[in-house]
Amino acid sequence: MALPKILTTSNFLSQPRCGFLRIFSSWMTPSRTSHCHDPILTTISEAIKVFPTTPLDSSLKRILPSLTPNHLIDLINLNPYSLSPPSLLSFFKWLSSQHHFRLSIHSYYAMVNFLCANKMLADAHSLLQFVVSRKGKNSASSVFASVLEARGTHQSNSVFSVLMDAYTDSAFFSDAIQCFRLVRKHNLQTPFHSCGYLFDRLVKLNLTDPARAFYEEILDCGYPPDVCKFNVLMNRLCKEHKMNDAQKVFDEIPKRGLRPTAVSFNTLINGYCKSGNLEEGFRLKRFMMENKIFPDVFTYSALINGLCKEGLLDDANKLFMEMSEGGLVPNDVTFTTLINGHCANGRADLGVEIYQQMLSKGVKPDLITFNTLINGLCKVGYLSEANKLVVEMTQRGFKPDKFTYTTLIDGYCKEGDLGSALEIKKVMVQKGIELDNVAFTALISGLCREGEVSDAERTLREMAEAGIKPDDATYTMVIHGFCKKGDVKMGFKLLDEMRRDGHFPGVVTYNVILNGLCKKGQMKNADMLLDAMLNLGVVPDDITYNILLEGHCKNGKREDFDKLRSEKGLVQDYASYTSLIQDFRSKEREKR
Repeated sequence: MALPKILTTSNFLSQPRCGFLRIFSSWMTPSRTSHCHDPILTTISEAIKVFPTTPLDSSLKRILPSLTPNHLIDLINLNPYSLSPPSLLSFFKWLSSQHHFRLSIHSYYAMVNFLCANKMLADAHSLLQFVVSRKGKNSASSVFASVLEARGTHQSNSVFSVLMDAYTDSAFFSDAIQCFRLVRKHNLQTPFHSCGYLFDRLVKLNLTDPARAFYEEILDCGYPPDVCKFNVLMNRLCKEHKMNDAQKVFDEIPKRGLRPTAVSFNTLINGYCKSGNLEEGFRLKRFMMENKIFPDVFTYSALINGLCKEGLLDDANKLFMEMSEGGLVPNDVTFTTLINGHCANGRADLGVEIYQQMLSKGVKPDLITFNTLINGLCKVGYLSEANKLVVEMTQRGFKPDKFTYTTLIDGYCKEGDLGSALEIKKVMVQKGIELDNVAFTALISGLCREGEVSDAERTLREMAEAGIKPDDATYTMVIHGFCKKGDVKMGFKLLDEMRRDGHFPGVVTYNVILNGLCKKGQMKNADMLLDAMLNLGVVPDDITYNILLEGHCKNGKREDFDKLRSEKGLVQDYASYTSLIQDFRSKEREKR
């Protein structure tokens, strides 16, 4: 005989609509009478004892029509035949699956209290989470009151901890906090474990302000202070650039009878350094040492990173030496930070020196270290050295990634070695590595620089097909390439495409096309484009007007134009441009 179906939360939800409504349409408290010696309870208990040898369907078939939710509640609360908790739970699940029986919400509350009293917390949690999902948000007060009322003989405080966890797992955080407050209000045992669980969830979901407020509340209620939780809060606040709040959390540590750890100091120092406040970072380092907590590798790494970001490389080097002389061995992060600082300052040669020191101290570089150094070498045009480093990283077991290849493409394009850049693009395609915005833009820029504008335009299309929207600067590069070759018509085509694609071309883009028109002597079209710019709200700059003046100059004598412009000065607005052109044309007519 097959075992009866055990009803889980998912089974509840998968019941046919009519069955679902039948089971949960009676969320009420029926009138109660004592059933301690009720023969129905006796029959049920005997049937449970012989289950699964005899199926419940057959042994309870006769009494099932007369069974009520109160019988189930009495069976749970009184348990006159001392049935084992697992067997009672199995019966509860079996009964909930019967088509002709409707469970009341109070049946659930009774079972949850029974399970918690018998330390079956996971099962209680499952039932309560289902109840919470049905009740929804802002239900904590009513559910708490019902659970409290249904306690009966099962006086277990863990039921409120389970209820709090159920709300937390359902992401009903305000309800979970309300449960905590209700526990305090009724002078029940505070569920500290559930408080910690809720705090961790809030922090994990980046709900830092609610987490901080809740932590302060539970600390005031006797929750054991934990420096690790203070550190976690500080870390989140630092990442959100709330340094004043992070400092307040740090200051709270000794007030709660704790001593800040090296992690506490490092977290705050790192936050200050990343926000550019090196003064506070170094103040904390001094304060750290005054409290007999010695700076470690992470302390120095944070400070060195801050100095490098500010371009204070001499100070960064001094701190690096202080660290080494103090017996601390810099880790890969420290070395990579210093390498990046030198490379960002255009001193890839010093970055290479640091890299050699790193190897000599037995510190293994990682992919970030290699990419940092390759990027620095490419930026100063040391492509040969960069390629050697790619070979070395491969020998050390690291595979070049998108950043590696993109850096090389950008480097080759800037050095005019378009062939090598396109070869690397092929390698990326073969390896299934998608090109990003930087790689596409570098290739387009390199192709335009070499006059390969048709290929640049094809790459622009390829970029769009890859789902990467070219920006105004990328479009303008290609437009400039076509205009430089005299193909202003293609420049206009791309300008229209930009507008259709949701771009709002700026003055730089228009200046490029104006320059192309002026070089072709199409001054009427150039003036019409100027009017179109003004109508579209694009404000011309001094470059715009002087491009146009240079164009008009080609239709007259250069010396007269130069004389007139020197008298007027640099043209900066439409009125000056119009006045200058009118004067220029008047003088031309007088000479004729």
